[in-house]
Amino acid sequence: MNTSPADLIEALTHLDDLLAGDVRNALDEDVGRLMTDDELVAFTRVTESLGRRVDALRVTAAGEVDDRSRTELGEERLSARAGCMNAADLLTRLTGIGGTSARVRIQHAHAIATRTALTGEPLPARFPAVRDALSDGAIAVDSVTAIVTALAPLADRCDPTHLAAAEHELVAAAIGASLDGAPACSADDTRIQAKVWALVLDPDGTLPDDERALRRRGFQLGRERDGIVPVTGNLLPDVAAQFQRLADAQLNPRVEDRTDDPGVRFRPAPDSADAGTDGDEPRDTRTHEQKLHDVLATILGVAARSAESPTLGGLPPTLLVTIAADELDRDDGVAFIDGTDSTVPALVARHVVCCGGVQRLIFNTDGRIIELGTPQRGFTGQQRRAITARDGACIIPGCQVPAAWCELHHVEEHARGGPTHVDNGVPLCWYHHSTIDTSGWEIRMIDGVPQVRAPAAIDPARQWRPTSGSLHRARDALRRQLLG
Repeated sequence: MNTSPADLIEALTHLDDLLAGDVRNALDEDVGRLMTDDELVAFTRVTESLGRRVDALRVTAAGEVDDRSRTELGEERLSARAGCMNAADLLTRLTGIGGTSARVRIQHAHAIATRTALTGEPLPARFPAVRDALSDGAIAVDSVTAIVTALAPLADRCDPTHLAAAEHELVAAAIGASLDGAPACSADDTRIQAKVWALVLDPDGTLPDDERALRRRGFQLGRERDGIVPVTGNLLPDVAAQFQRLADAQLNPRVEDRTDDPGVRFRPAPDSADAGTDGDEPRDTRTHEQKLHDVLATILGVAARSAESPTLGGLPPTLLVTIAADELDRDDGVAFIDGTDSTVPALVARHVVCCGGVQRLIFNTDGRIIELGTPQRGFTGQQRRAITARDGACIIPGCQVPAAWCELHHVEEHARGGPTHVDNGVPLCWYHHSTIDTSGWEIRMIDGVPQVRAPAAIDPARQWRPTSGSLHRARDALRRQLLG
């Protein structure tokens, strides 16, 4: 007996209403604790079965929303008429789920939905066995993901008969219908079996290595947790090599961590005001992984400042950092990164005025915007070139990141009235700039020339010392020493 859309919606609405009171009462009365072991097992099984049938309907709905939101439909597509960017955006607004879940449902729909040929003839689903199992409530969506993820890339490279056999066997194992009589396997076991089938069907790969690599390339940002965003992915060899060369340019010649070095201890300064420091350079305590992170941060900053970077909405790609006025000068103040739920310390908001590609927005307690900083770096191109020529590299002793890679730091903070002038700007690499308020290093300008004072752990005397600067400054300092 065929069910009309109206009848289906009415039946589901009735079921939803019927369950609403029972579920709430069960939770309020903590019915689960009153169940016997057998009742708990039966309860777990029936709720899972019900959830799987609902999942099948969710996937069906997501697939239809996606189909009616195709880009070729223009302004008539469903998502556009609902004021949304695409099908995933519309699903998140309709259901309250996250974007990742919406996209997964759409991917599942592509795998199990029936299709229509250009001639108008109906075509079977790409994975009909998976479709049937999901519709019957016999398979979990995690198992669907495992099977489709492993077999979908092989669809255009393997014999369709072999691919169908693999799908059939995997579904049978997932629902406990294998000929060997084994019980249904978990989604994790299905994922392992699916990988084995993929290796059997395509042991060496029918595509050349370069094409296989292109298919596998990717880069993904995870979800923030405890102030850290995990990254995963696969880089093509030339991309990885280019990043490695950029990393070498910043990390060399400091590629070894000198773990046996007890750290620099500055000796009493000579009488000459321009004399350099004695002893070893400060030991870099960062791990290799931390250094690579800071290299990436530097590259992103350089790209954001570059005139060759693509625009976004007609404007340079600019990160917006927002903060309340009363939080700006607090040590425990918090700022927000626009477009995410991530927070950063207030010192980041204080520093962004020096950075390209980052813009600061300050609110008062009533929510009124009282300052909108420029998204361009505070220093002009001419000022940057002058500061680069004067200082040559990051001015922290022992750091040799070239000035062209550095951010320009206001020695007298811009937030406290410091001028954007070459006599108030110095180059700091991303790492030293981001830690300048907490690392113990101090900077001052004397007649337009920067001096630094090391933390007490490095220089117990805490003496101000001129920076080595560019090659011509180093040469002039050496000449004065030789002339006595």
